[in-house]
Amino acid sequence: MNNTLLLTLVSILMPVMLVGCIFTSDEDNNQAHDSNLLSVDNNVKSIVGSKAGKESGYFQNSNDVVWAVNVGGKQYVGVDGITYQADSSSIIGDVGKIEDIKGSQDSFIYQSYKTGDLAINKAIENGRYDIIFKFAEPENIASGARVFDIFAEQQLIIDDLDVKLARDGKHKSALVRAVYNVEVTDGQLDISFQAIKGQPILNALIVRKKTMNTHQWKLVWNDEFDYQGKPDPSKWSYDIWPARKVNSEDQTYTDSLKNVYVKDGNLVITADKETYGNAEYTSGRIHSQGKGDFLYGRVDVRAKLPAGQGTWSAIWMLPSNPYKYATTCQVNENWQGSSTCDAWPNSGEIDIMEHVGYDMQTIHGTAHNKAYYWANWEQRKGSIEGKNVEQAFHLYSVEWTPENITVFFDNTPYFFYTNESSGWRGWPYDHPYHIILNLAIGGMWGKAGGPIDDSIFPVSMEVDYVRIFKPLAK
Repeated sequence: MNNTLLLTLVSILMPVMLVGCIFTSDEDNNQAHDSNLLSVDNNVKSIVGSKAGKESGYFQNSNDVVWAVNVGGKQYVGVDGITYQADSSSIIGDVGKIEDIKGSQDSFIYQSYKTGDLAINKAIENGRYDIIFKFAEPENIASGARVFDIFAEQQLIIDDLDVKLARDGKHKSALVRAVYNVEVTDGQLDISFQAIKGQPILNALIVRKKTMNTHQWKLVWNDEFDYQGKPDPSKWSYDIWPARKVNSEDQTYTDSLKNVYVKDGNLVITADKETYGNAEYTSGRIHSQGKGDFLYGRVDVRAKLPAGQGTWSAIWMLPSNPYKYATTCQVNENWQGSSTCDAWPNSGEIDIMEHVGYDMQTIHGTAHNKAYYWANWEQRKGSIEGKNVEQAFHLYSVEWTPENITVFFDNTPYFFYTNESSGWRGWPYDHPYHIILNLAIGGMWGKAGGPIDDSIFPVSMEVDYVRIFKPLAK
């Protein structure tokens, strides 16, 4: 994960890239994916995945978009191929402008917005839709000064949204928040905003129709955790670290069976409240470096997340050669947590899932690199509103090509990052990476919502499987 550089509210590190399968979660509202089939033949698994063309990789972001609008602004074609229509009277609200926007590859669509008692009424065929909202804060207001709810089809879909707080307190940085499986039954999509403090705001909107994915995959590496005891040593290694080595995290990582074990078909990473070395908490962190490295493909990880204020769980990826684009490191330097070695962010990081317990149903995906990371307010990331993520298993996935990175929650794409062909600073994702699974306690982000709640311990993240796929040859 990242290192000492993370001296800010939020450092989004820790996603494990699990490439592949398309499975439904335990939630009823995810059954729209039950047409995505996994076939098994002579121990070769292929999966029906995302449809894509050659240029844009496995998943085409512009496919299945039925409506996109640049709120308060002109027509615009995004780097991902999505055409945003010019705004019209279909969105009610007062128009405003923002000069300087950071944290997005499409800053133009954030330069206009509408505020007020926003309402959207769009004629649309009946069916299920994913909706991506895009926001930016025009003023350097205090966190808590603008808070609002969003409703779709009379159902609360985003609760107590504070754009500045959700964007790490950086008011010039753009925020992307997705929701999934919004069902329209009356021929009209109705979205409304309700103020809690200040006025609601919206900069852009994407509405995507649910459709079946058709890309074929071949399983190349996996762990089904169908054994007992310690994680398979041929696939996983431990990080055994003291507290505050990275991100000011409060736990120490151990290789104890109390903290990391496999039981009843699941990997269990458990954090506990106990004095150990320089820490008051213990937990676990394992990785597949040198045992499960890959370049491009899809990762699937099916997991149930921990609950409770102070937890910071992650499924993520780091480069297997962290020195690939480093410029200040010594040979074989212990780079994680180093204030002098720039292996991070230079050589990159991909977060498949990050989650903090104080914001229970929000899931984050992120791409870290030298050009775009927290220190320059340019962090590229997105988030989605989950459902019962602490009670049910959900699928956390990434698709990675030479052109794009796409992060999914239950096969709903919500974070997109495009290779701008500007060199390694913006695209260090051209060399093998590996997967990391960990549960941190506290730290810069885990405690951003308040102090650690000691009543939650022991608390666990459970992983059903990790699968890495390569695309089948056409």
